[in-house]
Amino acid sequence: MTSSVTEIETYGVERIPDEDRTARPIDLFRLAFGGANTFATCVLGAFPILFGLSFWQGLAATVLGLVAGALLLAPMSLFGPANGTNNAVSSSAHLGVHGRVVGSFLSLLTAIAFFSISVWSSGDALVGGAHRLVNVPESDVTYGIAYAIFGGLVLVVCIYGFRFMLLVNKIAVLAASALFVLGAFAFAGDFDPGYAGAFASTADPLFWPSFIGAALIVLSNPVSFGAFLGDWSRYIPANTPRRRVMGAAFLAQIATLLPFVFGLATASIIATKAAKYVDPAAPNYVGGLLAISPGWYFLPLCLIALIGGLSTGTTSLYGTGLDFASVFPRFNRVQATFFIGVLSIGFIFLGRFALNLTQSISTFATLIITCTAPWMVVMALGYVTRRGWYDAEALQVFNRRQRGGRYWFAHGWNWRGMGTWVVSAVVALLFTNLPGQFVGPLGNLADGADISLPVGLGLAVVLYLASLALFPEPRAVYGPDGPRFVGASDADIAPITGGTEEKTPEPAAAL
Repeated sequence: MTSSVTEIETYGVERIPDEDRTARPIDLFRLAFGGANTFATCVLGAFPILFGLSFWQGLAATVLGLVAGALLLAPMSLFGPANGTNNAVSSSAHLGVHGRVVGSFLSLLTAIAFFSISVWSSGDALVGGAHRLVNVPESDVTYGIAYAIFGGLVLVVCIYGFRFMLLVNKIAVLAASALFVLGAFAFAGDFDPGYAGAFASTADPLFWPSFIGAALIVLSNPVSFGAFLGDWSRYIPANTPRRRVMGAAFLAQIATLLPFVFGLATASIIATKAAKYVDPAAPNYVGGLLAISPGWYFLPLCLIALIGGLSTGTTSLYGTGLDFASVFPRFNRVQATFFIGVLSIGFIFLGRFALNLTQSISTFATLIITCTAPWMVVMALGYVTRRGWYDAEALQVFNRRQRGGRYWFAHGWNWRGMGTWVVSAVVALLFTNLPGQFVGPLGNLADGADISLPVGLGLAVVLYLASLALFPEPRAVYGPDGPRFVGASDADIAPITGGTEEKTPEPAAAL
């Protein structure tokens, strides 16, 4: 790690040396919370109202989805301290040396999707607020300038790297939180916690599909961080207590109740005072928020848009540039970050001005998360069965263009983890039900409720544990204490060959 925020980070996905791993769990909290304490999360918080729930029903769905998502996400913070690298590289241990590209691919798609959502929502809020505040024209030119400013600032921060990003998020956490709290005073006079929603009772046949759908949308926000936590936690020393690292990741998501409830409460006001903005056929939360806001709150809204767009964008884009450099070795971290950043900014302009993909990208993000959740299950259960033990050298085989090692399995693929992920993701997609966007062949089996995520999660647990029990992995992958809950085989492992060095794996000390 560099010593100054003005120095460009040079580390890629190689193991961070112990002497440079000086981050603390509170830094992980700041980055994870800062990346979600944004305007984009407010938009997700509005969905329970869009689905017809009352305020209290929406709050219950929000808390349920957030707690479940935070519990699912928390174990993903442990790989960084254990291995000193990102989660995609760590996934080599469970999906194989080549199978780790699954994590890289998922993080790339997630980053582009959530970066786009963040820039679109924040840019629209900034332009709309500026129009109301100082009569800035709402035109394609002004929207384009806003998107370009956001995209350019995010790219600069990501190129400088971890320390600069940490500084930005330290400021963003405090500033955005204060502005959201200020919003409580701005809307207090109009807020009615007794907002009844569209359902007369929970016996309405559409109530539970709407409640479950709202909870799953909230749950998707923590899950979207699954591939990225290792990008930041890799700078935390390996001897940091695991409960503190997991606690930081968990509490960071619980803290996002602030923007979620802000979105929920303001959406209920919009539904009462400016109902046209919550029409399910063409919802426009940002426009509705500007319509109900008092004049003095326009400037704070613009600041939330600017700070939130910068914070979310950096947490999404940083890790993808980092990992892209390992998949395509001709790029270093800076070059890869610049390439992915330019590609994402181009996608934003294409979607906003040429293809009108603003609504479709939300569906795209949901489908990505549906595929990411089973991958997270494989990683978490793998960590438990391995007792948190990993061979840091064997994890780097792919990056060094070598062959063999503890995690080579069958030609670089571990079909136990890969098979679990493929089957679970495909079945989950079959159960997806996003009306008007994407409905899988089995999407209507639950009376219209989208149960794709719980189906994918449950199936992944069963398949992966069954695979490990019926077809044990080599004893060498488990380290000196052996496996937990599953058996092991006496199969040999291939020596590491090629690249810059050749070695036969030796017993490694627990990290």
